Order: sequence, then structure tokens, then C-alpha cells
Amino acid sequence: MFTLKKLAGGAIALSLAASTSLYATNGDTMIGVGAKTRAMGGAGIAFSHGAESTLVNPALITHVQDTEISFGGTIFMPTVKTGITMGGKTNSATSDADISMIPAVAIASRVGDNLYMGAGMWGTAGMGTDFRGKGGNNVMGMPGLFDMETTLQLMEFAVPVAYKMGGFSVGIAPIVQYGSLDIHYNYAGTNVGDGQHQDFGFGVNLGVTYDFGNGISLGAMYKSKIKMDYGDALSAAATPFGIAVGSHLDQPAEYGVGLGWRSGPHGIAIDWKRIQWGSAAGYKQFGWKNQNVFAVGYQYDAGDWALRVGYNHGKMPITLSNGTNPAKDMFNLLGFPATVENHITAGGSYVFNKNFSADFTVAYALEKKTSADISNMFGPGAKIENTHHQFGFSVQLNYKF
Repeated sequence: MFTLKKLAGGAIALSLAASTSLYATNGDTMIGVGAKTRAMGGAGIAFSHGAESTLVNPALITHVQDTEISFGGTIFMPTVKTGITMGGKTNSATSDADISMIPAVAIASRVGDNLYMGAGMWGTAGMGTDFRGKGGNNVMGMPGLFDMETTLQLMEFAVPVAYKMGGFSVGIAPIVQYGSLDIHYNYAGTNVGDGQHQDFGFGVNLGVTYDFGNGISLGAMYKSKIKMDYGDALSAAATPFGIAVGSHLDQPAEYGVGLGWRSGPHGIAIDWKRIQWGSAAGYKQFGWKNQNVFAVGYQYDAGDWALRVGYNHGKMPITLSNGTNPAKDMFNLLGFPATVENHITAGGSYVFNKNFSADFTVAYALEKKTSADISNMFGPGAKIENTHHQFGFSVQLNYKF
């Protein structure tokens, strides 16, 4: 049946402009939304980046003077090479899910002496691989790398409201999240998968900041868990691997604190954030654990131009079983290899006039090699190996009036 929900989902999927899948860095979550935030390693809980701060800490939109609009996006280019060794034979291939377009649009405005409002739409998270037709045939009747193709896409809409009292600011941003999940592969000659499933979920982002007046600011944020139901998309794919999971793949809650410092042209942002993968339905069944994320960024702002650098670290949330649960390890590393941990970023801005400016960012996730013992499933010496790195380029245009 053609429903309004399907129509809306299709429109959003087009706006994502995702070629095959979205990739992210801290688990399946982007290290930051907006070019300035990403250039500083994703740090921005206590360091305002204008309208784009909406989804990081909505309290920070109180730094907007009048009205600011930011729009742009990220070209994300991951490289995932996976090999499965069985019976002394190795099939190795690089995933074709190697480029995606991720949009970001935000507006923030001062609507009263102490009241601020805004709106935003962002591609926030996702992951996936495409090994269709890769690697020839393996042992035990398995096609090379199972012809695995997975796609998870997430996009969020938020309407922040913030209030400022002296140096204290508080903000709230109700969130509507769109999600799409599709997993299919070939298992011993049988095509497995229940097709693409879509859903909408609801959450909220809360934030506070305090400006001490001497260039130092503190911030804290909390983002609620968002429940997402993808029907049989997840359970149908997990059952042949012996993994018991329901229809939910919830986006986990996050909370964090940050420190910001500005002095003349210099600025430093330091963040700590915890992502609750281990409490989110779906992820916990696949053995994901809670993740601590550390981000630090530096900014030199000369007025007409600015330069930024950053670093982000989050230990991979996937817990490998050391051979006791090879099916789960293989499903994670083949279909959802959220393994990269260290990211270096750099970028800058140029101000054309008092109203118009542009930002750019490059981000690189350092190569991470991961392997798991699957001999209990496919015989002595069987293993799966994964090599993963990422490159992204972001461009953003800003208009103030």
C-alpha cells in the first residue's frame, strides 16, 4: 500500500543522496555535524560554532547575534577491505560502498532579548558494506564474502529553543529521526534478507553552558535514546548466523561535558562524551559496548579567515569473542565494521563580507586492522580480517543577517 509514511521516507532517502551507505566514525555516529565542528575533531559541547551547534549542544545557539543560516555537506569516502580464510583458502575484497553524500542544514535566530530558536536537518549516522560479486567462491558452498550488502542510514530533524540568563544558557531540541535499514546476502546458496525497512523515531537533545566571562566556558549535553523499529530486516539477516535479535535497532543515548577557551585569535575545545551502545536494543545483542569518546580541537581566528585542527578518539564499540562466538564476530566485521578509532581533522573558514562566509574540513580516520577467530564455525585456521580507514571532505556556506 502506498502510504504517507512511505512517501515521506522516500523523500528523505532522496535528500540523503546516499549512493550505497553512510559511514561514520564513533561506532556508526559522525564525529561531528557541521564543517567547523568536524574540523576541531568533533569538539563543540562548550565551544559555539553558530547555527551548526544545534545538534551538539542547543544551548550554544545563544551565541548567534541575529540570524544565521548554514548549509553544506560531507563527501565521505571509506575504504573497507575484508578477507575470510577457510580451509587454507582466503577470499579478500574491498567494499564497493566507498562514497556517500551527507547533508547538513541549520538555522538559528535571536527572537527576543534572551530567547533563541532554530531548526536543522542533518545526516547523522550510518554504516554498511557492499561485497556483491566479490571474492569468487569459498569453501563449504559459501559465495565469496557471502555477497553481503548492508545499508543503515540515519537523518535527524531538530527544532532547538534556548534561553540565556547572564553567563548561563540552557537549550532543548526535540528530534525527529528517519532511519532506513537493509541487509541481504547469500548463505549456502540461499538469498537472505527481508528488504529495506524504514521508520521514524523521536528523541530530545538537552544542553547547558556557563560562560565565566574570562574566555572560559563549560558545557554539558544529553541526547536521549531513539527507538527504531525495522520490522524483520534485522532478525531475518541475523537468524542464519544464530543471533537472536528483535526488530529494534535503537540509536543510543549520549551524554558528555566540554570545556572551551578563547583568548584573542586562539581557541581550544575539549570534549568527553559517552555513547550508550550497550543499552540500545539491537546493538547490545550484537555485543556492542558503551564507548567513551575524547575530542580536542584548536582554532586560530584572524577575523577574515580562520584555521582549525582536531583529534578524536573512540575505542571501537564492537566486542570480539576470541573465538567463542564466531558467527557474531563475522556478522559485525563483514556487515557493520565500526572499527576505526583515531581521527585527525583540519579545516578553515574565509569571510567574504559581513554576511557571507564559507567553511571547509578534511577528516581522516587512521587505518585500523581487526581480526577474529572463526575456527569454531568453519574449521581450524578459519579467520576473518578487516582493514578500515576513512576520508571525508566537508564544505559549508554561512549567511548572517
